[in-house]
Amino acid sequence: MSAFSRLRRLRATAAAVAVASAAAGGCAFLSDPLLSASDGIGSHAALDAVQRKISDPVAVVPPRSVQESALIGASATNPLDILVIGGGATGCGVALDAVTRGLRVGLVEREDFSSGTSSRSTKLIHGGVRYLEKAVFNLDYGQLKLVFHALEERKQVIENAPHLSHALPCMTPCFDWFEVVYYWMGLKLYDLVAGARLLHLSRYYSAQESIELFPTLARKGKNKTLKGTVVYYDGQMNDSRLNVALACSATLAGAAVLNYAEVISFLKDESGERITGVRIRDNLTGKEFDTYAKVVVNAAGPFCDSVRKMADNNAKPMISPSSGVHVVLPDYYSPEGMGLIVPKTKDGRVVFMLPWLGRTVAGTTDSGTTITMLPEPHEDEIEFILDAICDYLNVKVRRADVLSAWSGIRPLAMDPTAKNTESISRDHVVCEDYPGLVTITGGKWTTYRSMAEDAVNAAIRSGKLSPSNKCLTFNLHLVGGDGWDPAFFTVLAQQYVRMKKSYGGKVVPGVMNTATAKHLSHAYGTLAERVAVIAQNENLGKKLAHGYPFLEAEVAYCARHEYCESAVDFLARRSRLAFLDTDAAGRALPRVIEILADEHKWNKSRQKQEIQKAKKFLETFKSSKNAQFYDGKH
Repeated sequence: MSAFSRLRRLRATAAAVAVASAAAGGCAFLSDPLLSASDGIGSHAALDAVQRKISDPVAVVPPRSVQESALIGASATNPLDILVIGGGATGCGVALDAVTRGLRVGLVEREDFSSGTSSRSTKLIHGGVRYLEKAVFNLDYGQLKLVFHALEERKQVIENAPHLSHALPCMTPCFDWFEVVYYWMGLKLYDLVAGARLLHLSRYYSAQESIELFPTLARKGKNKTLKGTVVYYDGQMNDSRLNVALACSATLAGAAVLNYAEVISFLKDESGERITGVRIRDNLTGKEFDTYAKVVVNAAGPFCDSVRKMADNNAKPMISPSSGVHVVLPDYYSPEGMGLIVPKTKDGRVVFMLPWLGRTVAGTTDSGTTITMLPEPHEDEIEFILDAICDYLNVKVRRADVLSAWSGIRPLAMDPTAKNTESISRDHVVCEDYPGLVTITGGKWTTYRSMAEDAVNAAIRSGKLSPSNKCLTFNLHLVGGDGWDPAFFTVLAQQYVRMKKSYGGKVVPGVMNTATAKHLSHAYGTLAERVAVIAQNENLGKKLAHGYPFLEAEVAYCARHEYCESAVDFLARRSRLAFLDTDAAGRALPRVIEILADEHKWNKSRQKQEIQKAKKFLETFKSSKNAQFYDGKH
């Protein structure tokens, strides 16, 4: 970069900081949260009533059969107000928003909740530092508005599900003094834009302080010596468990939510001009039935175009699919509680390395892809990530250290003038291009709640629905989150033991150690005691895999209370073991199937099917054991 262009960028950043500083005194949106429908005084009583239903300590989700019966009961003369297609973050968010407004709501998902994109995210809840940079240098108000909005939603995700999300410091290494000044000013602007929704202030650390905070950080990189780092804060989450919490919260609030239920066709009125319902196939039993609704919301993520084409074969595509690959490495690659963000790699992409659930997740790629049910990472994408982080670490980065690698498909809203997927805005799109079918697509995990709010508003207009109150989800705690405290794990550690069967069949007590207690507390929130009771009273206290805190009791609990219908549901989306360590998930598989078979009364044939299905799924996670080939410096 020339000295002139550097100076110009510095001046642009400084000007943006000055403008934002001046605006802070006169523009409420810099320091105050945006007005939400839930801010009305009349909504407080409704919010309290809904929160009590979701947080009731003795409430349990209805059995799957009851949920299916509720959908079958939605007839042409007594239809649902809204039926949601898609059980990802947005779909479950729509169901929760709609049912808490007093509407009759159903949701169907052809696989499991979070089985697609929503479980394969970066695990970050972020405002978008990269978008802020684009907003400044491109003078793009649309990108700036996106950052403002995402920063507000970031804080709400953390507040509404505190057990599943938290603030995470992220370190940006600087190898010349220009980078120090540039990133410091840019991240101070990020703080300023966050205003009252700020998590923590960013700050500069010297090279020596940085090494103390991040021991594996290289002192030399890009043939230069480390000058220091700038640390800022974003949020981190357990994405699929947050998704499952949304589904269970919607269910407890009164929605009929059903996984493994696929929409195979639309029902239309006599004129064929408006959608009035759907034909559904239960993918577990093969049973088919009709469900009627005044409005259908299409929240199928990357598959929303196929749903739209089901209604109108001539519908033009809205999705520009982008592949994001991530790899999981051992915990020694990064310290607990500190991430590393490299804003620009050799080809201009952002690469990060973050601590997550006791391991290190690194990524990501951003390239065009085709839409498939089980996307797989290519070996060259894994090599790209390892190459990129190798330049910034004093650890030998090895392909053999990859515990798991996965690919997710981002459903970016199509912009026909965009030259590459990175320049497409992550903002969402809501449209009704066929009467009775509202489609919501684009966006990102961080803004799922406001996306859902916009979709429900559009559905209310489309169906001329009459909600009993306005949107309540801005301040609504998800199941397990209301009243949760970070010290809650101490209750589990002090009051429960893990009763486990030895290999000889003898039942022996085991300690509910700190690591296990913390895991249960963060995964299940205030409901963790239910899991601990199963571990203690039903002799299911043994760990499923060596080196990981997941208990046998969790399999039973998830089967009973979280609609866990398959081994993959548990290994990938209830426990995250498949994402953390593919080989460990394979070793835990037989015992997981054994417990689920007992809970769901599976016969031998079904158990054999589960083993085959799970093995096929785990083969798409490219750990070092099932890498396609070994070559290169890793």
